[in-house]
Formats: sequence, structure tokens, C-alpha cells
Amino acid sequence: MTSTRTEPISRSSLTIAAFSTVVEWYDFTLYLYFATVLARVFFGDSSGSLLDTLAGFAIAYLMRPVGALAFGHLGDRYGRRRMLLASVALMTAAMLGIALLPTREAIGPLAGWLLLALRCVMGFAVGGEYTGVVAYLVEGARPERRGLVTSLAAAASEVGGLLAVGLSALTVSLVAPPALAEWGWRLPFLFGAALAGIVGIARASIEESPEFARQQSAGTVPESPLRHVLTHHRAGIARAFAISALGSISYYVGITYVPAFLTSAGRMSEELSLWLATIAAVVVIAVTPLIGAASDRFGRRNLLVLLALLCALLPVTMFAWMASGSSGQALIGAVVLAGIAGGVSAVGAAATAEQVGGEGRLSALALGATGATAIFGGVTPWLAQFWVERSGWTLAPGVMIAIVALAVLPVLLTLPRRARPSSWAED
Repeated sequence: MTSTRTEPISRSSLTIAAFSTVVEWYDFTLYLYFATVLARVFFGDSSGSLLDTLAGFAIAYLMRPVGALAFGHLGDRYGRRRMLLASVALMTAAMLGIALLPTREAIGPLAGWLLLALRCVMGFAVGGEYTGVVAYLVEGARPERRGLVTSLAAAASEVGGLLAVGLSALTVSLVAPPALAEWGWRLPFLFGAALAGIVGIARASIEESPEFARQQSAGTVPESPLRHVLTHHRAGIARAFAISALGSISYYVGITYVPAFLTSAGRMSEELSLWLATIAAVVVIAVTPLIGAASDRFGRRNLLVLLALLCALLPVTMFAWMASGSSGQALIGAVVLAGIAGGVSAVGAAATAEQVGGEGRLSALALGATGATAIFGGVTPWLAQFWVERSGWTLAPGVMIAIVALAVLPVLLTLPRRARPSSWAED
């Protein structure tokens, strides 16, 4: 069995790492929350422009595992700290580029292609972000508090999502439609670029992971991290994939897709749907650390199994309520879905990183966790919208969540009842 840590990371380094995920989720989910506006600005007023915009999100998301592999190799070979600095620098540049892009009115269809290219750069950069932070926290936190500490990164991500949806709602509310299309949409993206730059400066002060320091001291840093994990941790990669698949579809269909769903299928205004999503984001932030701490006490497996059952049973009804046209039912549906998705994210943060040993951990997470996120996160909002538009069946997004939950449940039942105080033995 491989030890994951020597001495804990300082509280200041843990805090900076945990809360720096604010910028990652703000920058990446802003595009989805602003999807209906960006559809008009970059793809025109045609009936298929929203679907084109969501397709851009899906394609860019497929860059996440590519970026995760590249940054994972950097982190496994040269240190977690160096990887985290490089990823946030690239993310800052991509966000600033989007904020300064010319629109379709200025340069025609090329605007949409440039937006897609920069989204691909963003997806590549974000690929190394979240798994890098989670691995850093798992390796630096005390074993009995890993669930709580890593869930803070998930909660901070939700703060980023809250900022994204809140500023989107505020911008749409305060800026008149002509000005919104001309320059107002740029403001949230400029804010994101500034936020990313601040995070990059803060990260310069963090310590290296004690697990990577141990590997350097013991001479066990793998020369080829990818080959190492494919040889020794195939089962762990599969477990991480299953956990992340559930977390991704419950989050991206159950939370970030909801404003677009409410606007198109639920017949609500952009402003109202964004404010409902803002309330849901607050719920997630409140739930996440509580569930993370509970996973330390009751075990990751028990909570993941319970959450998978809830994902199988509730989303269909919640989407039916949101499509009913009633603001009250839409609010209840959005809040329930957000609470379930937040719970899965809270437990999954530590659980995925615990499936493999320290050597090659980031590369393993790139294959398992990030690979699942690319498939069940980036593609599913587009697929949900496509299914709803083609069939007119507003329950389709809930059915998608339920199918994935039932599919991964057998894998979740094979997890040990409790996280071990050190990393998993090699498979």
C-alpha cells in the first residue's frame, strides 16, 4: 500500500487551493448560463442557434480530458504546484480572449468559430484544474478530514457557479437588450479574467504537495505516469469514472442546464430562470460541506449509494414540475435537483482521488474522473436540449439522469464502506 502524505499542508495553502476553484467554475459555467444571450450574439436569431451554442459547449468540453492528461503528466512528473500555476495562467488568457471577441454582427460567422476555438482552449486549461486541486487537498489534508476539506473545493466551485449565474442574471436585468448584445455580455467575462488573474497570484505562494515530495525523496516519481496507472490502477480508474459519471450528469443536466431548459421548455423569461438557478446554487453551497463531513463519518460508499438512488427516483418528477409553468413548482424542482447534485459532488471529490495511489494519481484522474465528465457533463446539456426539441418530451433530461444513476449503482456498491487512511493498494 502506498502512503499518500507525510505531513499535512499548511492551512493557508489548503485554503488557497480549496477556494481557488471559484474561478474555474465561474469561468467555465458562465458560458452555459449565458447560452441564450451568446446564441444571439455569435450564432444569430435562428431557431437552432441555442442548439449550436450548446454544441460549442459540448465540443469544448471534450478538450477537458486532453488537457487533464497534459496537465496530469506535468503534475505527476514535476509537481502539483507547477501544474496548478500553469493551468490558471492559460485559463486567464482564454477568458480575456472571449471577453474581447468581435461579434457575428461585426465579422459574420467567423465570430462563432473564434468563440468555439477559445472555448476549446478554456476546456483544455480547466481539464487540469479541478482534479489537480482535489488531488492536492486529498494528499495534504488529514485522513479523517479529507471528505470535509475536499468538499470545500466543491463548495467553492459552487460559489463560482453562483457568481456566474448571479452576474448573468444581474447583467440581463440591468442592461437593455440592444446594449446587452453590443457590449453588456462582455462584462461577466472581463470579471472572470480578472478573477483568474488574482487566483494565479495567490497560488504562487502555495507549498508543494507532501505526497509528491515523498515520491521525490523515495525516487518513485513515475517516468511515464500514464503507463504506470494503466498497468497498476485500471480498476481504480473504472471506479473513479463511475463516480464522476453520476456527479457530472446530475450537475450539468440537473443544475447548469436548468436555466436554458426553463427558458425554452419551461416557458420562462431568461431573467426569472437565471434567478431560480441562483437560488439553487445557494442551496448547493450550503449542502456541500455538510455532505462532505458526513462522508468522513459514515463512509463514501453509503452516501454515494443513497444519492444514486435519489438520482434514479426524483429527477423525472422535478423536470415535470419545472416544465409546468408554475414558478413555485419550478423553484422546488430546481432546488431538489441542486441539492442532490451538490451531494454527489461533495462525496465524489474525495472518493475519486482515493481510488488510486499517489504515483500517477493525476493521470489516473484524467482518464477516470475527467473522462467521465467530458462524456456525461459536456455532451449531456446538448443531448438533453436536442431530445426535448425533437420529441417535445420535457421529462427527457430527468430520464437521462435516472439511466446513468442506475447504470453506475452496481459499481458504487463495490466500494469499501469507508475511505482508508492511505491510498488504495495497487489493483
